[in-house]
Amino acid sequence: MPTTDRQCDVAIIGAGIVGLAAGLHLVRRVPGTNALILDKENEVAAHQTGHNSGVIHSGLYYKPGSLKAKLCVEGSAAMVRFCREYSVPHEVCGKVVVATDESEIPNLNELLRRGRANGLTGLRELDASQIREIEPYSAGVRGIHIPSTGITNFKLVAQKYGELLSRAGGAVLPGHGVERIAHGQNEVILETASGTVRARYAINCAGLQSDLIARMAGAQLGLRIVPFRGEYYKVTAAKEHLVKGLIYPVADPRFPFLGVHFTRRITGGLEAGPNAVFSFKREGYSRTSFSLRDSVSAALFPGFWKMAARYWKSGLAEMYRSWSKHAFAAASQKLLPSLTEEDLEPGGSGVRAQALDRSGRLLDDFYFVYRDRILHVCNVPSPAATASLVIGREIISKLLQSADLKKTAVPISAYERGRN
Repeated sequence: MPTTDRQCDVAIIGAGIVGLAAGLHLVRRVPGTNALILDKENEVAAHQTGHNSGVIHSGLYYKPGSLKAKLCVEGSAAMVRFCREYSVPHEVCGKVVVATDESEIPNLNELLRRGRANGLTGLRELDASQIREIEPYSAGVRGIHIPSTGITNFKLVAQKYGELLSRAGGAVLPGHGVERIAHGQNEVILETASGTVRARYAINCAGLQSDLIARMAGAQLGLRIVPFRGEYYKVTAAKEHLVKGLIYPVADPRFPFLGVHFTRRITGGLEAGPNAVFSFKREGYSRTSFSLRDSVSAALFPGFWKMAARYWKSGLAEMYRSWSKHAFAAASQKLLPSLTEEDLEPGGSGVRAQALDRSGRLLDDFYFVYRDRILHVCNVPSPAATASLVIGREIISKLLQSADLKKTAVPISAYERGRN
């Protein structure tokens, strides 16, 4: 690809669903803005977005008052509206969260409390017989039905964002991986694999590479992205009838992961998973994926060892399930007793970008930092795809608080009215 030199108002690093949503909001809210989306890959949504399970989350799990809770509940409804408006395949199929043992009841009650506090409508407590009315093959002593949960194909959503962005005057530049960042007078200079981009402002939406981009820009954020790989099995076609919608276990509130669950895909088929294991490569989608640079980067960060000391038992259990199909099947059978090991076939995997601080704490909420004309999107794991439209709005609102682009911006209330 020939090299090019470009200038723009705002350069967004990363053509995943969040970066594309931010670009789309920018060109709509600040008409005439020249926005460029830079990505090292040759297509949009190549990593986290393209390996997503496709679940439109409801907002059940997140702490009331958190940005995750607020944006997920609002974003879920916005995503369904978007899919309807642009004919993106989707289905609001609902899900049940199932407690398989009395010891899980307190955590189930906490999820119910959070869901109600977050404003979810239609939540219903279930006893064992009511669980079976919705999911006849599931086992559980208590449950929650969440009717607003849905499924879609987030890669198609991201592609539509890119299409709408281009129509509004923005552009997506594949093959423009950022290799160096410098700060000029009133500009950010981005040296990419395909030329130099000079921008008045930049937004770092690089996902799995976001902390590396921040360091490249000279921003000391005290965070490190720790990649966690989630591995799925496909349920054989003969056993797909065992699940009508989505079935989830009661998640351990100490972790930002939801446990092995069953998810219908909008493209057809049924998946079981994922587990959550540390990945020795940021973009490593197999058990044997390894990057010396990524592994050393994690090992040299003091928070990594504090996290490992805190959660080593859970980590070993997840690794065991990763390498043992028998162990994975046993975890799945807690929700679906009639499922056998032979009913599971190797499926896909994804890698989650999870921010970790120096104390060994996994950041639980979305997190943004503005430094030197760059807004760093530091932590936007699940439910980022679900809430991408409103996260994009949040990102641009934060940028406009600091950038002089705000002089021509449409007021947020008028902007929202114009989009409804």
